[in-house]
Amino acid sequence: MTEYNPSPTRYDGRMPYRKCGRWGVKLPAITLGCWHNFGGESPTVSQREMIYSAFDAGITHFDLANNYGPPYGSAEENVGTILKDLPRDEILITSKAGYDMWPGPYGEWGSRKYVLASLDQSLKRMNVDYFDFFYSHRFDPDTPLDETMGALDTAVNQGKALYAGISSYSESLTREAYAVTKENGFAPLAIHQPNYSMLNRWIEEGLTDACEELGLGIIAFCPLFQGLLTDKYLNGIPDGSRATLKQSPLRKNEVSEQNIRVISELNDHAGERGQTLAQMALSWVLRDQRVTSALIGASSASQILENAQSVNQTDFTADELQKLDRILAKINLPKSLWSTE
Repeated sequence: MTEYNPSPTRYDGRMPYRKCGRWGVKLPAITLGCWHNFGGESPTVSQREMIYSAFDAGITHFDLANNYGPPYGSAEENVGTILKDLPRDEILITSKAGYDMWPGPYGEWGSRKYVLASLDQSLKRMNVDYFDFFYSHRFDPDTPLDETMGALDTAVNQGKALYAGISSYSESLTREAYAVTKENGFAPLAIHQPNYSMLNRWIEEGLTDACEELGLGIIAFCPLFQGLLTDKYLNGIPDGSRATLKQSPLRKNEVSEQNIRVISELNDHAGERGQTLAQMALSWVLRDQRVTSALIGASSASQILENAQSVNQTDFTADELQKLDRILAKINLPKSLWSTE
């Protein structure tokens, strides 16, 4: 295999870097999420090409979690192997703990036992000494917040994580978690990772303002709504797409005729902007400077490079935003998508 040499032009200004809330660390406006397409028994040529191409384009942040694959843990193993080819001090590596990983009562959620065991397992799988960001992947209703936040504090104090974060916490729980860290002198929260897109705008109902007030950065996951905000479904559901999979997060009823008409209108407007629908959807998420980064998945290097061009056109006129709101008002999606409560 040919040795990888990073592009000398990777910091030529193509990729902007945004401050993570009040913190000094900056994230690229586009982050590569390593969930789907990064599992398997060993790293593939395609996985290497995606990570190398991302880094060459200035994407320095690689987002993972303990259960990414399939099978669980395999994405961390594969990506960890590939990231050894990149300069560690120039990249940010993320992982999370919260979803089920092993059988028995200690294999998921937010107990100190699970979070710290999962952290050690993830570090071992990725063969790194520390994570730049380590998250509580989801709120655990049966574990006190001071226990979960205390586990993140231990991770930071042990040097196994540089920054602590939370994912998919509601506004009220975000404020409560922040207060717990202050009251107990724990490592402060630096970042929140919520689901946010044109089709899932729940964070606009208070979480965005809360993160700004508390100094947390925001990294939006699913900004393309599992591929619905791309041209993939404009002509129906293609064979082999996520909507056809039994355990897909994108359900067939979300790819309804009515919703396809809405997506088609969005696609038409993207064309007027000189963008693909995916590029416009990412630009829309990044229109708010409080959003530090948009987290994309990918199946090819070319897809990453195409979507990364969204950073060049994040401005929208007031008329554009009103037009897009009128189009989006016609979408028919479950109400539950709009909140984590």
